[in-house]
Amino acid sequence: MPPTHANRMSRPLMYLIVIVTALYLALCIALFVFQRALIYFPQPAALGAPETRLTLSVADAQVQVTVKPHDGPNALIYFGGNAEDVSRNLPVFSQAFPDHALYLLHYRGFGGSTGSPSEEAISRDALTLFDKVYDTHPHIAVVGRSLGSGVAVRLASQRPASRLILITPYNSLEDLAVRQYPIFPVKWLLQDKFESWKYAGHISIPTLLLAAGQDEVIPPSSTEKLYGHFAKGVATLKVIPGAGHNSISDSPEYLKLMEDGL
Repeated sequence: MPPTHANRMSRPLMYLIVIVTALYLALCIALFVFQRALIYFPQPAALGAPETRLTLSVADAQVQVTVKPHDGPNALIYFGGNAEDVSRNLPVFSQAFPDHALYLLHYRGFGGSTGSPSEEAISRDALTLFDKVYDTHPHIAVVGRSLGSGVAVRLASQRPASRLILITPYNSLEDLAVRQYPIFPVKWLLQDKFESWKYAGHISIPTLLLAAGQDEVIPPSSTEKLYGHFAKGVATLKVIPGAGHNSISDSPEYLKLMEDGL
């Protein structure tokens, strides 16, 4: 029996479906394989004098920390964004927080640190740094910005920090990735989920969430959702009107609100 018109039409359609499916699967594989290149953007350190450097020797890496030593009980540990050179904060933090020793962690692959960044590796390095600092400074404020807010809240749920400040924080990186790549099964592909909400309920120390009013990266709903996971009375949410995700630190209110949170 000769092929019908419908059969002749279905074969090209079938080929098209196969090609589109194969392309989609290839994109999913590429997204899975290269996902960390879409999350972390390592930066060199602008400030690297020996007196401002501490090296953490961990099992599989040499992790660099920009420091400003200070005697006394107070210290501040800072975790930056996914494309941030944390050493650039040293001059302004030194002026704003003169009574604190400063420890600004360079993630693996950033600022001279060896190794490759991942959520679990960064979290282990954060614990190592906290334990080292805690030996001489019993009052530690933990500060995280953007990606680093996920590192900070997890650390504060596991160690006796005295204060927690989360700058442009998110509920989870997974939520943001789903929003960014809605056609892909991100929940199954993503390895570094940074589920801040999971740790927020374990926090009992005074916590400040500092949001940018015009944040083009972290939607307000994500920050508000995270805020809702803290126990009542633990966290305060402050919004700097007109500030963007990357420009929030340019606002005069930025350091003032951080000082108030310490």
